Parts: sequence; structure tokens; C-alpha cells
Amino acid sequence: MPLLGSFCLLFALALALYSFVVGIIAAVRKDTAGYRLAETARRAGMASFVAVFLAAGALVYAAMTNDFSVAYIMHHSNIALPTAYKFAALWSGQEGSILFWCLLLSAYGFVLRLRHKVDQRLVAMASVVLAGIQVFFLVLVNFVTNPFGIMNRAVADGNGLNPLLQYPEMVIHPPMLYLGYVGVSVPFAFGLAALIMRYPGEKWIHITRRWTMVAWLFLTCGIALGAHWAYAVLGWGGYWGWDPVENASLLPWLSTTAFLHSVMMQEKRGMMKMWNIWLVFITFMLSILGTMLTRAGLVSSVHAFAQSSIGSWFMGMLLVVFVVCLTFFIRNYDHLRSENQLESLVSRESSFLFNNLVLLAAVFAILTITLFPIFSEWVEGHKIAFGPAFYNTFTIPIALFLVFLMGIGPLLAWRSTSFGSIKRNFKVPAGIALLLGVGRILKMVLENGFHISSWLHIDLARLYAWLAFVLSAFVITTVSSEFIRGGIVWKNKLQTNLLAGMFQLMRRNMRRYGGYVVHFGIALLIIGVAGQAFNQDKEQEMGNGDKLAIGHYLLVGQEYTQDDNANYRSEAALLNVYKDGVFLERMNPELRFYKASGGQPDHKVANHSTLREDLYVIYEGKNPETGHPIIKAFVNPLVNWVWIGVLVVLFGTGLALVPNAAPVTAQVPQTVAVVATMEKQGMQPAGAGK
Repeated sequence: MPLLGSFCLLFALALALYSFVVGIIAAVRKDTAGYRLAETARRAGMASFVAVFLAAGALVYAAMTNDFSVAYIMHHSNIALPTAYKFAALWSGQEGSILFWCLLLSAYGFVLRLRHKVDQRLVAMASVVLAGIQVFFLVLVNFVTNPFGIMNRAVADGNGLNPLLQYPEMVIHPPMLYLGYVGVSVPFAFGLAALIMRYPGEKWIHITRRWTMVAWLFLTCGIALGAHWAYAVLGWGGYWGWDPVENASLLPWLSTTAFLHSVMMQEKRGMMKMWNIWLVFITFMLSILGTMLTRAGLVSSVHAFAQSSIGSWFMGMLLVVFVVCLTFFIRNYDHLRSENQLESLVSRESSFLFNNLVLLAAVFAILTITLFPIFSEWVEGHKIAFGPAFYNTFTIPIALFLVFLMGIGPLLAWRSTSFGSIKRNFKVPAGIALLLGVGRILKMVLENGFHISSWLHIDLARLYAWLAFVLSAFVITTVSSEFIRGGIVWKNKLQTNLLAGMFQLMRRNMRRYGGYVVHFGIALLIIGVAGQAFNQDKEQEMGNGDKLAIGHYLLVGQEYTQDDNANYRSEAALLNVYKDGVFLERMNPELRFYKASGGQPDHKVANHSTLREDLYVIYEGKNPETGHPIIKAFVNPLVNWVWIGVLVVLFGTGLALVPNAAPVTAQVPQTVAVVATMEKQGMQPAGAGK
């Protein structure tokens, strides 16, 4: 199997190289012979997927059969490892993850080349760009990080999978994230191809938009699964800690979000062409940068692979990509001139423009802070890193302004919006949001009493949380009003009920109303994130019968157990939980020590979760001095709304990908139809002169 895998990777490299070189020759020739060459290049590109697929299959087979003669399998699997995690070993290490990247990239290329008839010239050039990217990664996997290296000695068992990765979501999270990372290669390929060809019109935008939405969908899913894994496994009580690798996944998500909004201005008004082409380029370069940060060991992260020399290869790739993009941009600068200008600051175009500026400001701020330890080491000789509080200083105001823009965008018209229209459209959503905000303040007063000193020294985090609640309510109300107003029109037109009218409204423009559903989900997610301002935590030693009080909860220690099996040994606590004096449930937090990994610890969190709050409990082990177990408990309000918001976002994105329905003809009463026909023929209906 190792020999077969190595051969398949070399063959895939040869096919990708042929597709790249011959594709360029075919594009230059532009004759019948060139067309035939382009077809052979297309087929070679498709065949490269088969070769990479066989190589990946060989590595998975080696993991499933415990072939520890393969060094990669020895380092990332072991006999006692469950089957699902043996499959996940494909992407759990440096070499396997690069192979998995090659597999997904060739799969995207296969689909792109299969659908070449959508526009044969444009797809042929995009295929050349994609083949160039394939060549880079296949060179890496063949000569730098080959996963089929052979051990120089026989071993009975492997080192096992990293315990932190032995969690069901980690079988799904990396593929989702990789599908997003790799997926942005396709919009990049189309964008660069259109620029090279001086492609007329906006067809490349229409083609690229769906590919971009698919990549954005996978990135969203991957980021959310990673956050949930961090919350459920790492045992620190949170789901986002501004870890450098977390940030690396967020950056292309932000730039892709900007592109999906600004592209509408190019489609409708012929504006922001230069902006959009560079957004596509920047998004791809950010995905490569994120891959480099994860694999080169440049930053400290629980998600990163060990430090290696692979970073220089990615730096070279980034430099080549930037030079190529800049060269063709300069050569074809005049092709990207806007057809229209911004006519008013109070318009939908301006909301999209501000949206893009704020999103890119977030990208710049997060990227700068993430890379600052690297820059400081180059200049000062040691790394200077910033914690979550520093990130929040910049990102929270940016996020709140984005939520505000989400609320006002749908209420503004294209080109210009009159003051009367603003007043009419804003008063209901803004009024409801402010009422809810005032209601939240009154609730706090009733619960805690009114003390002048406490209001003069209000916590900034809680002020931000209040603003988040108000603005999220504004977005939810705005989106709801858009559905209701449009639904009423269709209800009257089709003589049906409101829900059916809203359904028909959405089917007429799936992209627009799917986007509104996404905004609704983001608002729910923001509400969940705002709950962090009210988190509580407490830690103490707890023997049998000892009590820990936090919020409305009381934890009582009942029993402490130990267990041992082939994969790990464990210690666990059994706790009775009471809420407001009433028994709630028994919780069983656990701490595991994985044998194949040298006793590396892993927390199994106990979590009682409701829509209002989570009671999140960790068993931290025993105090070495006293031998007493240590329990840490958190009360985390509104966390479930984060996951609900993500599900709504994914649902909305799926809706936006669905094609619009054919136009529906409203049923017209027969008498009205007859009158209309008579009027067209110049006849006067009976009684018309009365």
C-alpha cells in the first residue's frame, strides 16, 4: 500500500503538471489544435482526482489495517483506536492533512472541469489556474511532507491519535474547514482567469458567486464545529479564545462575507469591480496564510502542528500568487473601471460599501494582532502576544457596527432613499428594539435594585452586551418585517394565507430572502455571544459531601471513581446538582489519561444546557498536596443561542443556494379577466359609463 500510494501521488503530480503547462499552451494558440490540447488538459486534470483519491485510500487502508511500517500511521494511530478516529488519522497530522488538501482540491477541480460547458473558454483558463495550485500542493506532498515514509524498524503499536482529537465532532470539523479553505481556490481561479482574459460582462461573477457561497457555508460550519469542540473538550469554559489558528479560519470567512455583499453592487450597478477582484485574491491568500500558520509552527496554538520548515514553501507560494495577481491587475487595470458611481450616502450601495470597509478593518486588526508575536520576535528577539481582552477592544465595536448595518441595509433602496421612506421603514423596527432595550434595563433594576454608584461605574462588557441585545432585536425585527410585508402582498395576490404568501415571496428571490435568514441567524448568534458578559465561575476542592454554590445552583460531592481500559485510564466525579433548592440531576465530569500518548490528559466536561444558561462543570484532578478532588464550575448564559444561530445561518445559506422558482401567475376572477380583455379590444364593459 505505501508503494501504491507513493506512485499515485507522483502520477497525480505528472497529470496536474500536464494540465497546467498544456492548458497554458492551448490558451496561447487559440486555434483548432489549441482546442484539442485544452481538452486533453481538462481530462488530465480530471484524472488527477482519481490518482489522489487512490493515494488517500491507500493511507486510510494502512490506518485501518494497523500498518505501522508507515511512519505516519505509527505516529497518528494505534491498535486500540476506534475505527472512526483511525479514518480521521488521514487529516490529523502534517503529512496527511496536506494529502487531504490535495484530495479536496482535485475534487473541486474535477467538478469544475466536469461542468466546463457553462463557459468553455473561461473554465479552461480557470482550470489552468487551479492546476497551478494543484502542482504546488502535490510537490509538497511528494517531496516535502510525504505521508508514505517507511519506518526503519518494526513496531508493535503506534503512538495513537492526539487525545484532544478523539471527539466525534473532530471527525467532521477538519473536513468542513478544509472544504472551506480549499473551496475559495475556485473563485480565485475564476477571478484570475477573467482578469487574464479581460473577460467581458459579469458572467464570471454569476458563476463564482455560487462557488463562493458553498465555500462560505463550509467555512461557517467548520468554524462553528471547532468552537463547539473547544467548548466541549478543552475544558476552559469558553468556545472562542482568539487562538491564532482560530483567527486563521476567521480571516477568509470575513473577506468572503465582504465579497458576497459587494458582488451584488457589481451585478446590479457595475460598481466595485477592482474591489471585488482583489477581495477574491485576498481571500485565497488568507486561506494559504491560515494553512501556513497551522502547519509551520510560527504561532503557539492548541490547534497547530509541530514546528517545521514547510512555512518557507507557503511564503514562496504567497509571494508568487501576489506577484501574478498584481501583474495582471496592472496590465488590465482599465478593464475594471466602474460603470456607475455612488449617488447617495443614504442608499443600499453605501450600506454595502460601509459593510465591506468594516469587514476589512476587522481582517486587518485581527491579522495584525495575530502576527504581532512573529513581527516582535524578528525585531525584539522575543515574542510579544496579546490576550483575548486586547482583541475584544477592537472587534466588539466593529461587530456591533456590522450588526447595525445588517439592520439598516434591507430598509434602504438602491441609488437613493428619501427621508420619508427612512422614517416609514425605520420607526417600527427601531421602536421595538428600543422598547426591548429599556425592558432589559428595567429587569436589571428589579433584580439588583437601583444604586447610583453601580450605574456610574457600569461594566463596559455589560454595556456592550446591552447594545448587542438592542441591535440584534433591531435586525430580527427588520428581517421579520421584510417577510411579513412581502408575504401580505403575495397573500392578497394569490388569495391565500400569510405563510403561503411568505413562502411564495421567498421562492421568487431565494438569494435575497435566504440572505435575510442568514442575518436572522447572525442576530441570534450575537445574542448568545453577548451572554458572556454575565458569565460566572468558581473553583474549589470537593470531598464527599462538600458543597459548591454558584448562581442558582448548588453542587454536592457524592462519589469519586477511577477506571481503566485499553485506550485510557480515567478519574471521575459524581455530583448531585440542585437549582434553587430543588434536585436537578447528577453530573459526572471526567478526566482521562491516554496511554498511547504518554498519559496526556483530556477533560470530559459535564454540561447541563438550557436556552437560558449552561451549568458547565470540570473535574480538574486531585490536589497533589491534599489528595482532594478539584471541581471547577461555570454558569454561562445564552450559549445555546450561539449554536441555534449557527444552524439558522447554515439553513439560510442553503436557501440562498436554491434556484428561484418559475414566476407564479396569480389567479384572476373570470369577470375581471373578461373586462380586461374587452378593454384591450377597445370595447366598453357594460355599466362602465355609469
